[in-house]
Amino acid sequence: MSARTSQRRDYHIVVLGAAQFVQNVWIESYDPTIEDSYRKQIEVDGRQCMLEIELYMKSGQGFLLVFSITSQSSLVELSELRDQIIRIKDDENVPIVIVGNKSDLEEDRVVTRSRAFAVSQSWGNAPYYETSARRRANVDEVFIDLCRQIIRKDNTATAIIDQEMVYAHGSRKSHGGYGQRRMRARRNKQCFIL
Repeated sequence: MSARTSQRRDYHIVVLGAAQFVQNVWIESYDPTIEDSYRKQIEVDGRQCMLEIELYMKSGQGFLLVFSITSQSSLVELSELRDQIIRIKDDENVPIVIVGNKSDLEEDRVVTRSRAFAVSQSWGNAPYYETSARRRANVDEVFIDLCRQIIRKDNTATAIIDQEMVYAHGSRKSHGGYGQRRMRARRNKQCFIL
């Protein structure tokens, strides 16, 4: 097994909206005072990722905003949640996936796919998925997409830092390998997603 595939990364993902979406079992009623944190392990592009799924924003690296396709108001609430995330993170480019849950209740649908897709487009092409937590349809795909966004953002930030370091110091080698040690330390640092 290569070093890349054996390396596990930890990410902190925040799930806001329909809480029953995050558990592997369907729960008919949700009480956030009982349990508000979950762990989920998935494989993304050959890497093992442990997701710490929390229900608050401050230290999250990526966000799943979940609404019910059977409730127009649940979709409307997502815009306020997104605004709060951007304000708290002070970043317009926070990894976000929009999730229309309860796709198994098509006969009760009140939010059209085109309406949800329009919201995703207005947010700068945030990915949109329809899922069924009850049937586990598309749930893993949502987490994989969000992990890919986080990894891309992390890789971009690392490249920018490396460029700034080369620019500021001329060359990594001219400073006794400091840049290489720093880069190695950064690669080994674990990421946590809330």
